[in-house]
Amino acid sequence: MRSVRSIDVATLAYERWMAARCQIDRADLAAKHAAMEADEFAFLRATFYRWAELFQTACADLTRAPRVLGVGDVHLENFGTWRDAEGRLVWGVNDFDEACPIPYTNDLVRLASSAWIASNADRLSLRSNAACSSILDGYKEGLAAGGSPFVLSERNRWLRDAVTSGFRDPAGYWGKFALLPDVERTPPQVMKLLREAMPQGAEEGFRVVHRRAGLGSLGRPRYTAIAQWKGGNVSREAKSILPSVWRFPQDRNVAERSYYREIADLAARAPDPFLDVRSDWLIRRISPYCSRIELRQLPRKRDEARLLFAMGWELANVHVGARGARARIGVDLDRRKAKWLSNAAEIMVDATHRDWKAWAKRSR
Repeated sequence: MRSVRSIDVATLAYERWMAARCQIDRADLAAKHAAMEADEFAFLRATFYRWAELFQTACADLTRAPRVLGVGDVHLENFGTWRDAEGRLVWGVNDFDEACPIPYTNDLVRLASSAWIASNADRLSLRSNAACSSILDGYKEGLAAGGSPFVLSERNRWLRDAVTSGFRDPAGYWGKFALLPDVERTPPQVMKLLREAMPQGAEEGFRVVHRRAGLGSLGRPRYTAIAQWKGGNVSREAKSILPSVWRFPQDRNVAERSYYREIADLAARAPDPFLDVRSDWLIRRISPYCSRIELRQLPRKRDEARLLFAMGWELANVHVGARGARARIGVDLDRRKAKWLSNAAEIMVDATHRDWKAWAKRSR
């Protein structure tokens, strides 16, 4: 792998790039830096800008794979649930903040690397090679099927049981919301978007609060509205969306744009009717079962091989939206060696570990 700049320099450059495109929340950014230092899995989640840089040098051969509209910043905790237009509970990729035309291999290697790092930290019992096999098997089967959404009503009961555990109890969820601080000033444009997204008549107790969530987008503006409506809580969120950093800083001449709406529409999934992109803002419903799922929220006893198989399948659900993707990816997969995914994941895990150690030394 050719020499790349240090993690400190890469982070400073990215944050300057981000600050040129949105108002930065410095307190949230400081919290992000602290999380990056404390935990390697959190470091991976928070530094897609660095991943994109390293992947294109450390795994240069994989960057020549067929391109699709990919997730980019996929990892074990970028999956969640939502309700579709029929009220059914659906599971899949939770956000597409870094969606971009990228080699399909990136999403597979990043998901496998996140599983590897979680396994090293004893947050996942499945060993690294087994995790890679489960992800790739699920991806191949999902690709062969042409994609199939994970609707958790009459099918996929095992997954429904796993993602509706007591950790997502509504009383506890809304109780935390009640403690969130009010935002001092909400931009008029954002306030308008939030009010329009709320159910008609949701005025009782209406407030806009500051919710610190995620890691990759931490530091960007985020406004969360909460109100009482017909006997219970309702919430909508507006989050600033930026172009993917996949091409940052390699290609400054490419027109900047977000692919969030496009990838959500093209993927083989039962869509969230409350998800919308308005100008530079992502609008979505927030609730106990319309949110991201962390590993700690899953039952201790769980079929991890089956879960990672499903995650691999869900990546196929996203990738099949690209025209001709199934055929092109299928040909490319057939020519790859049996352990290509685990070999690439090991390279990226080692590179991420070195970066994390270097970042952690900053405060010593």
